[in-house]
Amino acid sequence: MKHLLGKLILALFTITLISSAPPAVDAYKIGEQASDFSLKNIDGKMVSLASMKGVKGYIVIFTCNTCPYAVMYEDRIIDLHNKYAPLGYPVVAINPNDPEVKPGDSFSAMQARAKEKAFPFNYLFDEKQEVFPAYGATRTPHVFLLDANRYVRYIGAIDDNAQDASSVSTKYLEDAISALQAGNNPDPAETKAIGCTIKVKS
Repeated sequence: MKHLLGKLILALFTITLISSAPPAVDAYKIGEQASDFSLKNIDGKMVSLASMKGVKGYIVIFTCNTCPYAVMYEDRIIDLHNKYAPLGYPVVAINPNDPEVKPGDSFSAMQARAKEKAFPFNYLFDEKQEVFPAYGATRTPHVFLLDANRYVRYIGAIDDNAQDASSVSTKYLEDAISALQAGNNPDPAETKAIGCTIKVKS
């Protein structure tokens, strides 16, 4: 019993560490306009938000290959793109990790993972690690929902259950998109992103 209790305490402590990232300085806030960027896609081409025509908004998700939380959300991110891209809200996935710290997040590894999972969305590499600090991303995955003019309308988690898609009770991101489609402000506009810390050079 003591052994089980110890494991439970350790698990709770780990979850606390994972979910308590400090906010980034000078990061975008709700209602602020995000700058455009140009990042290399897995096909080698440079992609910007402006290059995506006919959109009503952007589902920008900082994610990666190696974080267990990011992996748990991969199928849900694919489903999000397949559902909302035809409605004008494509997923724009960005890998912010430094491959010197996490070799499994190298550009070639991104290409392999995208091919393996048949990613239907752009999977971009923040190679210079300049985009994620501007957004204030601290975790993988970390979601930023932008409207057509790149104003930030929602920041945080995809839903309320990282570990079990079948047990999700609140779909924060989808609710936020529905609010925008109805001409309303998302509520909540911010939730806590749950995931691994973004890996930067020490």
